[in-house]
Amino acid sequence: MLDGPLNEPAEERSIELAEAELGFALPADYKAFIRIHNGGEGFLKDGYLIIWRIEEVASFNQEYEVSEYAPGIVLFGSSGGGEGYGWDISQASMPVVRVPFIGMGRDVVVSVSQRFSMFVEATK
Repeated sequence: MLDGPLNEPAEERSIELAEAELGFALPADYKAFIRIHNGGEGFLKDGYLIIWRIEEVASFNQEYEVSEYAPGIVLFGSSGGGEGYGWDISQASMPVVRVPFIGMGRDVVVSVSQRFSMFVEATK
């Protein structure tokens, strides 16, 4: 997937705590990835991707004030620059979306993939 460093596996307790703090069940394919690599980063086909450690997801969403500016979006990573990647949790399927950090809003959310695993595969 990524050509840069990938982190060690996440502890199950960290996943449970993140879900409790975020207030929803994380997608199964994302949890499967985090159980193997608790985040990582590297170059992709079309750019750069940083997948945050599970312990950082809730705090980064708070710091970026995602719930205020883009309600229903929960970010899991970034481009390393001006865009965040996350899920649209207002939809049952929780598709992966991209949103700019500056000028963040529901009106500028772009759908990227139907699922995290498809997003990872599409970026190879």
